[in-house]
Amino acid sequence: MDEALQRLLKAESEAERITREADAKREQMLNEARAEAKLAEQRLEERIPEIRASFVDKASRSAEQTLTELRRRYDERHVELRTAAQQHEREAIDAVVAILLNPQQR
Repeated sequence: MDEALQRLLKAESEAERITREADAKREQMLNEARAEAKLAEQRLEERIPEIRASFVDKASRSAEQTLTELRRRYDERHVELRTAAQQHEREAIDAVVAILLNPQQR
């Protein structure tokens, strides 16, 4: 019986040792994970200006492309309207000249 009790005490002692080691290992892993997370967070914080600059650059390029397209459309429409105005001006002048040359034709 003494021998069985000794074995049980030894097994309990060994189990407590294993538990302490596992707890220490778990704590170490948690500390390492926290440190890695903090490092990753710091790297992200450091990259925020770069990320923001990249976003602003892309938005700026997109806005510039949109403005270029709008200017092109404006210029095309301006030419169309100018051409139409010149055509109507010629028609109006022809009509006035015709009326002045032949007032009964109205």
